[in-house]
Amino acid sequence: MKKPLVALIIVILLAALGGGWVWYQSRQSSDLTLYGNVDIRTVNLSFRVGGRLASLAVDEGDAIKAGQPLGALDKTPYENALLQAKANVSTAQAKYDLVTAGYRNEEIAQAAAAVKQAQAAFDYAQNFYQRQQGLWKSRTVSANDLENARSARDQAQATLKSAQDKLSQYRSGNRPQEIAQAKASLEQAQAQLAQSQLDLQDTQLVAPSDGTLLTRAIEPGSMVSAGSTVLTLSLTKPVWVRAYVNEVSLHQAQPGKTVLLYVDGRPDKPYHGKIGFVSPTAEFTPKTVETPDLRTDLVYRLRIIVTDADDGLRQGMPVTVSFENGARDE
Repeated sequence: MKKPLVALIIVILLAALGGGWVWYQSRQSSDLTLYGNVDIRTVNLSFRVGGRLASLAVDEGDAIKAGQPLGALDKTPYENALLQAKANVSTAQAKYDLVTAGYRNEEIAQAAAAVKQAQAAFDYAQNFYQRQQGLWKSRTVSANDLENARSARDQAQATLKSAQDKLSQYRSGNRPQEIAQAKASLEQAQAQLAQSQLDLQDTQLVAPSDGTLLTRAIEPGSMVSAGSTVLTLSLTKPVWVRAYVNEVSLHQAQPGKTVLLYVDGRPDKPYHGKIGFVSPTAEFTPKTVETPDLRTDLVYRLRIIVTDADDGLRQGMPVTVSFENGARDE
């Protein structure tokens, strides 16, 4: 009788231990609480070009909408540069059209007439030289006269060759290399025109997204360089909560899990969030985490997306992250 009784006691104890473990795990899963801070992204707004700041249309604390004009530079220098670029394009276009069109018919006709004139002069010089050769054989003319006739013939021949080459050039048009060079000059001028148009457009500063203006760094009349911060914008979306979880509880913080977010200003009305990112790398707990038992442990960073954020959440605000039963996985 004793052995069955001992076995029964062991079974009861094992069942109690199992039930207690299940209860402990459920309590661990439902009652996990983390501590973090609101993390709102900011954007430093600047002009892509430099110049004198002409105006700013917003001030610190203003609500900003995407696409809203925020400020402008003095655009006069960029308007002048645009006019110069347009003139350069016109010049390059005219030159390109000229070399691709080739020579006019009038120029070709004039070159052909020059060839005929040079041909006639050469024929006369050639005939005169031949007559002088005959007279030289009979010793009627001197050697000097014969030499002069030959020189005149050679000069007329060179003039004819030059006129023929010029006519050939006019008829065949410009060389491919000259046309390519003119085309490259035109493309360069067109690229400069596009850059001048973009520079003029960049004298206007436009809000990239919705947000609240945090900082107005400079005032109208100041000279600003390209890329220097003019305004700082706090984005309305997205709003994150940065929190940390230890390795023991890491299995509960899976991407996509929904949680409740409590702030001191509204303890009875939590925000809702969804875990969007779990760091794959462990790190030592930052000093901002308030739980003493975690401050020297290795933890994993969480990024929790606030799905119903409003103006009540501000940068750096402490938040309590609760994995309650009311928060379910999606």
